[in-house]
Parts: sequence; structure tokens; C-alpha cells
Amino acid sequence: MHTKSQIQQLLLSAGVRPNKRFGQHFLIDLNLMRLLIDNADIGKNDVVLEVGCGTGSLTEAIAEKAGYCVAVEIDTVLAAIAKEQLAGKSNVEIIAADVLKNKFEIEPLVIDALNRAVARASSPRLRGQDGRDTGRLLLVSNLPYVAATPLMLNLVSRASCPRNLNPIADAMFVTVQKEVADRMLAHQGSKDYGILSILLAATGNVKRIRTLKPTVFWPQPQVDSAMISYIRNPEKVKQVKSIEMLSKVAGAFMQHRRKMLKGCCKLISVAGILPAEEFNWTEILNQLDINPETRPDHLSPEQFVAIANLCT
Repeated sequence: MHTKSQIQQLLLSAGVRPNKRFGQHFLIDLNLMRLLIDNADIGKNDVVLEVGCGTGSLTEAIAEKAGYCVAVEIDTVLAAIAKEQLAGKSNVEIIAADVLKNKFEIEPLVIDALNRAVARASSPRLRGQDGRDTGRLLLVSNLPYVAATPLMLNLVSRASCPRNLNPIADAMFVTVQKEVADRMLAHQGSKDYGILSILLAATGNVKRIRTLKPTVFWPQPQVDSAMISYIRNPEKVKQVKSIEMLSKVAGAFMQHRRKMLKGCCKLISVAGILPAEEFNWTEILNQLDINPETRPDHLSPEQFVAIANLCT
């Protein structure tokens, strides 16, 4: 792991400074890095995706514990630094790219790398060394602000897809800006409640590990951050017939969060998102004993799951 002075020296040697366009704020508190790693409880048959690896500071600590680590860095200069710093690590692949092809899709290069890593980390040579029968796919990152929400939605909303087609996150241990953390942890009826909090709560368990002040980063951001964990809950996932339909339903209704459900149903039907000729909204709400005058932001994640299941 790199200290602040080590990171500064690496950037100075490369002739670069932290890039504001990429929102680069390096976590420089080594104790907090260890806290994130300890909470992730990484094992030798786990595959870790790290996004925004910077100079490879956290990557080095991940590689000591993981079966394989796929580290993604959009800044080509930093990616080159990380590759040089981790040249001796055979269980690390560093990809110089944007982790997202677009808002709704992870970069195929990253997906391919994760699938190769899962196959490698699940080999007989590594399996069972940490007492687990199977490996996990983990997101462990100091996440760039812009990528945080769409990346986590991608890693959660594909939970019903075969792993060899789309990577799914068994758990996520991330540092994010407080605004994102609030959305991850939000409960129904709050201003931060939305599709991210609905999907996370519907498929797993989310908790705040630690609130982080700007001083633990370099350069210092203007806002507080937080360290958050999400652990996928198989029992919750079993209750969801289609995570894609849940995502579609939650997204469609929460676009009109201030309107009553009966008004939302008309709007999403007219827009062709969830048309009335395919979905009898009056019957669906009656069957679930949901008041049509309720606003979407007052529905619980479980109610969104129930609505989506009747639509599937």
C-alpha cells in the first residue's frame, strides 16, 4: 500500500497530477485500506474487481489475499504506473479502460477478464484453501464518483443471469461519496430512496462501515465519504422472479416518485414502458392490497418485488 508521499512521488515521476476530470482522490489512510480489506474477508478462491485502482496501492493489498484481481483504471498514465508497481503479481490483471461501455453495460473487456479470472480462481489448486467451497466475485474499490451508481446497478441487476454471460457481485465493499452512500442505505419515504436502494435492499444486506472525512484522501474532496458493504443474500434473491423486471418496474415508477401510483400507471403505460395492454395495473395493485393513491417512494423494496413478480 502506498502512502501519500509515495503516491505523490509516483505521479511526479510520471509528470502528472491528480486529474479532476476523472475525480481522482486517492485514499491515503492505510488503516482505512486495511479496514476495507478486512471487511471484505477476501479468500484465495475469490475474484476481486477493483475500479479506479490508481497507482495500485489498494490493488497490492487485494492481491495478497485474492485468487485473482482485475483492476480497472481509466487514466492510462496511472494504469501504466500500477502495472509497473505490480509487475511481480501473477494474479493481477490491470485494464486501462472505462469500466462502463455505457450507463447500462459494463465494458466487454472487463467482463471477459472477470470470466477468465473466475475460471482460474476456481481451479483445484486454489479451491478450498480458505475453507470456502466456492469462490465469490467481489467489488472492492475506492470508487470514482461518476462510475459508482451505474457500476453497482450493473453488478446487482444482473443477478439472475448466468455468470459466464454477465458478472454478478456476491458482495461489494466500497468507499463512495456520502451522497452515493445515502442512496445505497436509504429507506422508503426518504429523499434519497431510489432504484439503487431498492435493488440493493431487495437482493442483499447493506450497511455503513465507516464515515470518512475529506482528510483521509489526497487531494481532499469537498464532501464527506463513506465505506459501505453490500452482501448478496441468496434467500432474498430467491424471492425475485426476474431482477431485470424488478429493475424495470422500480425504475419506471420512481421516475414519477411524487405522483400517485394510479397516475404513474397511466404514464408508464402511455410511454410504452409497461403498457396497460400487457399489465392490468388495477388488478395487480388490488391483488397486493396496495393503495393506488400511494406514492412510489413510499413502497417498500418488498412491495416492488411483489409488483415485479406479478409482471413477470
